[in-house]
Amino acid sequence: MSKKCEVKLVRAWFSSYCTRVELALKVKGISYECIEEDLRNKSDLLLIRNPVHKKVPVLLHNGNAISESLIILEYIDECWKDGPTLLPCDPYQRAQVRFWANYFDQKYMSGMIKILVTSGSERDKAIGEFSEMLKVFEEGISKDFSTLLCSKDSIGFLEIVVGSTGCNYRAFFEAVGVDYPFEKNQKYFSWIDGLRECPLMKETLPPHDKLVAKITEKFNFPAKS
Repeated sequence: MSKKCEVKLVRAWFSSYCTRVELALKVKGISYECIEEDLRNKSDLLLIRNPVHKKVPVLLHNGNAISESLIILEYIDECWKDGPTLLPCDPYQRAQVRFWANYFDQKYMSGMIKILVTSGSERDKAIGEFSEMLKVFEEGISKDFSTLLCSKDSIGFLEIVVGSTGCNYRAFFEAVGVDYPFEKNQKYFSWIDGLRECPLMKETLPPHDKLVAKITEKFNFPAKS
């Protein structure tokens, strides 16, 4: 009889926060079981295991529940010492990775949603603000990590955090019908497109068409004919 899986992930397939946990588990070579959650009808398991936020992802490991994706990533890195490390060994580099991961988390989705829910001049303004945010990000990580934006083959903590969300940018813009000026953030999008081609990223990201349909449904956009 096979040994019962000790690692389980309560997730929603379309959540980039869940994708990043799956990526971390795969980078570490950890076997895990997915428990798909219906966020419109939350299960007792989710409500009991994450009673504070009642959100996915939740990592279940040896009977313990860990929530919040960035915390889960650090837990995985600290708990499983074998295999590749997600965070750098150097304390300063580790601090810089955490800083830019938090910056991206705080700015990216809020900026993207502002684009999705606005129109006309307000959308143009939102796109401009989003582009400026990405410019700060790409300049900052280029300065702090001289080779990061040129690396497309290795996946660590920052690549997981950024790639799990950023690699879906085409689905977001397609769903809302935004003609984004990619040339303004060419370095960032070149890096993201490279990350998307990494085998682990390609196999873990949600299917493009399925994600477009989900975003369209969630934000009540007219379906594309």
